[in-house]
Order: sequence, then C-alpha cells, then structure tokens
Amino acid sequence: MQNTIIGVYDDIAQAQAAQDELVAAGFARERVQLNPHADSIGTTGTSSTSASTSGTSQSDSGGIGGFFRGLFGMDEESETRSGSEYDMYAEAARRGSCVLTVDADSDDELDRAEAILQRHNPVDIDQRSESWRSEGWTGYDASAPAYSADEMQAERARYASTGSTARTTDDTTENQRIPVVEEQLKVGKRTVNRGGVRVVRRTSEKPVHESVDLRKETVSVNRQPVDKPASEADLAAFEEGTIEMRETSEEAVVSKEARVVEEVEIGKQVSHETADIDEKLRRTDVDVQRMDTAAGRGDYADTVQAADDADFRTHWQNAYGTSGGRYEDYDAAYRYGSSADERVRNARWEDVEPQMRSDWEAHHPESTWERVKDAVRYGAQRHSRM
Repeated sequence: MQNTIIGVYDDIAQAQAAQDELVAAGFARERVQLNPHADSIGTTGTSSTSASTSGTSQSDSGGIGGFFRGLFGMDEESETRSGSEYDMYAEAARRGSCVLTVDADSDDELDRAEAILQRHNPVDIDQRSESWRSEGWTGYDASAPAYSADEMQAERARYASTGSTARTTDDTTENQRIPVVEEQLKVGKRTVNRGGVRVVRRTSEKPVHESVDLRKETVSVNRQPVDKPASEADLAAFEEGTIEMRETSEEAVVSKEARVVEEVEIGKQVSHETADIDEKLRRTDVDVQRMDTAAGRGDYADTVQAADDADFRTHWQNAYGTSGGRYEDYDAAYRYGSSADERVRNARWEDVEPQMRSDWEAHHPESTWERVKDAVRYGAQRHSRM
C-alpha cells in the first residue's frame, strides 16, 4: 500500500535541502515532488527553482488546485468543500509556502521520509490554518491571487515573531519523566526476645524432729543390818581406804553439716534452620507507543490497533472462552507476542519460546506461562505474517 507524506516549508532552501536528502536516501526522484509553483516564491536569500527540479511537474493539471486535487484524489466539484486537508495545503501554497510530497511504499519508507522532512523544520499546517481561521479565512479560493513577494515576506516575518511554525529551533525543551518503579527483595536477620528461664536462689528453714536415747547413771547407797561372823575378807575392811563410784549421763549434742544434694545447670542450645521467604514484588511497566501525526498516519495506526483487538478477541473466544475468565486477563499476553514479532519472523516457535517465557515470567510473575503461552504465540505469529 502506497502512502504519501507531505511537508510544508516557508523557506525554499529548506524544502530543497529536504528534497536532496530524500533522493540521497534512496527515494526515486519521480516519487519526490516539490510544489510546482516554487519558482514564484520570493524568499529572501534563496534562488528560484522551477517545478521541473522536482519529480513530475503537475503545473499543467490546473495550477495549485489541480496539483492538490490529484494529490488527494479529488475532482473539481470537491474543491469547493472547505476545511479539508486540500484547503490547508492549497492555501499554504497560495501564500508562498513550498509543499514537498514523498510517495512511500512501506511503513519503513514512511518513517524514514518523515524523519528527513522533520529535520528541515516544516510548518505545522494545522497550527498555521488555525491562525488563518482566526483572521477570517474559511477555505481555499482558487480565484484568489497568489501572494506577492512582499506579502510573503510580511507573513513569514509575522509567523517568525509569533512562533507559529511548529518546529523552530528553541533552547527550551519540555521533558516529562516517567519513573519505572521496581520493588527489590531484601532479606535480613534480627534478634527477637522469645522468653527464657530465670533461676532464683532462696534460703528456707524447715523444722526437723529427731529422737536420741541418752544413758544416765545414778549411784545408790543401800544400808541394811547384817548379823553374821566376819570372814577374812570382812576383816580386811578394818584397813583404812576410800572407795569412789562416779555417776555418768549422756546428753544430746547437735551439729549441722552442709551437703550438696542437687545441682541445677543452666545453659543454651543453639540450632539453625532455613526460612523460606515467599513474596510478590511489584514493578511499573511502561509501554512506549509511537503516535504518528503525519497525514493519514494516525488513521492507519488506529485501523491496525482496531484490527488487532478484534482478531485477538476472536482467538481468545475460541481458545479460552469456555474456560472462564476475561479477555483483559490475556490482553497483555497478546500485546507481548505482537511486539516480539522480529524474534519469530525467521525462527521456529520451539527455538524462541524459552527466551520469551523467561522474559514473560520476569515481568509478569502473577501470570503463569502455561496459562498464556498460546496467546503470546498467536500474537507473535499474527504479526510475523503481516
């Protein structure tokens, strides 16, 4: 499918530089056309260039109107419709701007051509047309005369002072930072008081009762009258002398002896165990999608997006619809597969599946690969066929 990208320039030198770069980049000269009225642009400091320096001149097909009718596929009756792209580009040419068109046969050529045109500071045609409308302009009038050189220079000076061109060089840039937040797991150790044992020593007393047998001696003297003859032994009693007999008794003696009767030992036993930590880590995934603003490009991207959605939903209904769940649970898998088409374009699925599975599980830990792999494969293979 062929697409045409258009760039509008106030300076013929910028338009010619863009044209030369396009040709040097490999675009055929007949596919790069400069506004056929470029020879009438009176830009200060630039030389005039006839329409024949671009590709095939269309000046013989009805001037500005004919050139843009052919470009947009319109007939003469359609030229009366105001507010269209035809009006904006035709009016820009009438006011002295250069219109450079490039025919591209593929998306790659379209992107390369757009990048080259942007490098040479094109006019933002939408912003410029809004400025015209604020001054009362309602649409391109084929009968209106083209701007003179003085009128062109006056208008360029006015836009230069108000900054109405889209991509003028500006020292101020506007950036927006989108943080990509990822949680990381950190596992450490801390000492926790889990209780213990306290041993308290106290001294107590308890009464003890013991019985002991004590021996006691008592000397008794017994006198009794006797009448009998004295024997030899009795006669010995006439000898003087002393006889003693002592009394003894036992008394209880109490003493205490401290003896170790039990030992209480306190110690610690240290053991080690492995704790398994299961946690979910969150990560911000930022998908950057290009939004093309060139003529026709946005509509094409929207069409492709809509086709993807419809096709993915049909496949989901056939593959997963009976198992329950929602299409939204699989949408990310389809998108992931479609974005990885370069890896499967010239490779077998069996060869690329391990790497794709690793990438998926690293960024989507909440979704198992076995559950979504058919959706990923379909998204990848669908885009590899386009």
